[in-house]
Amino acid sequence: MIILAATPIGNLGDASRRLVEALEEATVVAAEDTRTTQRLLSALGIDNRPRLIALHDHNEKERAPEIVELARDQDVLVLSDAGMPTVSDPGYGLVATAAAAGVTVTAIPGPSAVVTALAVSGLPTDRFTFEGFVPRKPGERTAALRALAAEPRTMVFFEAPSRVAATLLDMAAVFGADRRAAVCRELTKLHEEVARGALGELAAWAEQGVRGELVIVVAGSPERDIPFDDAVRQVLALVADGIRLKDAAAEVSGVTGHSRRELYQAALAARA
Repeated sequence: MIILAATPIGNLGDASRRLVEALEEATVVAAEDTRTTQRLLSALGIDNRPRLIALHDHNEKERAPEIVELARDQDVLVLSDAGMPTVSDPGYGLVATAAAAGVTVTAIPGPSAVVTALAVSGLPTDRFTFEGFVPRKPGERTAALRALAAEPRTMVFFEAPSRVAATLLDMAAVFGADRRAAVCRELTKLHEEVARGALGELAAWAEQGVRGELVIVVAGSPERDIPFDDAVRQVLALVADGIRLKDAAAEVSGVTGHSRRELYQAALAARA
């Protein structure tokens, strides 16, 4: 079978007994970075040296069939650099290939940056959505955030330290500077930090520079009771300011929760 194994996201003490036992017994390990896996084996005091197969974003499509065939006759342990494989990490393609081939897939659960950040954020946890990394290019990032502006569930994002200030600034512009959020840094590590506040405040805080592994947690959109006709007038006002109708409809949709398509069509009709 294929065994997806969660590894520590920072603190080695979070390695489960099942993970250690699996690493001690493994004969084949498919790893996102074989060097990281070698360091993990050494840090955990494990003498076993299994066959290591690199499985990353650039070769997963080609390697998946080979690994699935190996798993017909022996267990194959699958590791990402940190956390659970397949969650914003390699492994999804492998699991899909295994499922299609009738090969059993199971998991050794464990640390998760997504759930850990959500738990300590101080934001609602009953319903949430994981959005992974936002696009790097400013225009694409703004468009992606606009599509989420009316999302009522708590949202969890990954981001790189070099882009976190720009991303928080865009989030404040699209979601509103007063929207509650938390930036979780170096979770489970020595210098763990959770900065909580409004997006506008966090954007200003991040301008000073932020280091380490980051997770951003943003509160969902509050329910709004804005009449449709008022929303259409907001679209028209944005168009009058020089914003394209399509973009204006998307922006107002994110703020009001009204359908972007319906706002677009209504505003188009009003201009005719």
